[in-house]
Amino acid sequence: MTLSLTMGLTIGLRRTFWMMWGELVGVAIVAISAAVGIAALMLEFPQVFTAFKWVGGLYLGWLGIQMWRSRGKMAIRLDDAGTQKVSRRALALQGFITAISNPKGWAFFATLLPPFLDAEKAMEPQIASLVVILLSVEFLCLILYASGGRSMRHFLEKSGNVRMMNRIAGTLMIGVGFWLALG
Repeated sequence: MTLSLTMGLTIGLRRTFWMMWGELVGVAIVAISAAVGIAALMLEFPQVFTAFKWVGGLYLGWLGIQMWRSRGKMAIRLDDAGTQKVSRRALALQGFITAISNPKGWAFFATLLPPFLDAEKAMEPQIASLVVILLSVEFLCLILYASGGRSMRHFLEKSGNVRMMNRIAGTLMIGVGFWLALG
């Protein structure tokens, strides 16, 4: 989302779509890989799966606390980079590599997907449905971040506003962590 927001700020929504396509392919690969691994673990070792849920819930809680503790400044100082010419392929590759190499994405899917998988039912249709839903939501969020980027630039440059957004997101992460661990 940060990449989408930054690209929306610097190169505009239309060119950011190329990055989005690459990112969606990467997210699909990560989600499917995480779900297949979780499904295999769930079917073979239910006790390990339960422990994994707890660890995942604690990890999401830790991420939420880190968001609360952040200083509330934008990670990237933006300038007039909108004049840069980057190829479509380079943008798509950047999105793909960002999605594939993000350890938080792997951890997020590994902790998010288990409550939605039922060991009593066929895994393939469940995983396919989850991936379609995830990609739809991901695409919508990428569009929202990229299109809102330019109008939010001045708002986000003020550290108090970033801090407030981090605290809201952190609280939600902590809540999801509890739900995952206890659910």
